[in-house]
Amino acid sequence: MALYAIGDVHGCAKTLDALLARLDLTPADRVVFMGDYIDRGPDSRGVIDRLLDMEEAAWLGTGPVCTFLRGNHDQMMVDYLTGTGDYDLWRANGGVFTLESYAAVGDVRIPSSHASFLSQTTIFYETPDFAFVHAGLDPLLSVEDNLRRADPDILLWTRDHLDADLSLWEKPVVCGHTPVAEPIDRPTLIGIDTGAVFVGRLGLGRLTAVRLPERAFVSVPYCE
Repeated sequence: MALYAIGDVHGCAKTLDALLARLDLTPADRVVFMGDYIDRGPDSRGVIDRLLDMEEAAWLGTGPVCTFLRGNHDQMMVDYLTGTGDYDLWRANGGVFTLESYAAVGDVRIPSSHASFLSQTTIFYETPDFAFVHAGLDPLLSVEDNLRRADPDILLWTRDHLDADLSLWEKPVVCGHTPVAEPIDRPTLIGIDTGAVFVGRLGLGRLTAVRLPERAFVSVPYCE
């Protein structure tokens, strides 16, 4: 059994397909998706369709077990769908491209299966050896205390840990959220958002996965 984490996809459906082909996953594997499936890229609808296909394959025993974390962009869409969010804020952060991906097939309405998928994402996942969150954790608390509190403002949005002393963290934390030109590979921090949607910007424009516990990184460039 292999354990993988996949960074922020941001509507790059073809890039996701290229990465999955490189990983050659089996039903014995587990894949943790780090969130931010939508916004900014050209095909957010296609990304969610692909993840729903993977969820069904896992249920049928023909594909890897999948864990879908929630990102801050996914949260903005959930808030929009439930009428509790700031629509203008979401649009300004790439939500307009998500809505366009649905309108491209003739109807801007969001399928109930897509809304249900987003609402059922989780804000953290933990194994005995690793913790997985979209953005990061509070560096002033242990991993255990962070996950006990499960503060969504931190787990979905923080960047406070990036330049902090992480000596309180008792095991490695895997996260996305902050685009970096190369994956972060520190003793207690693994960052795998390599800015799949940001083609040509600061060496970004790649989608990255990491195989654990080996810390073997696999990246593919943005695909048109």
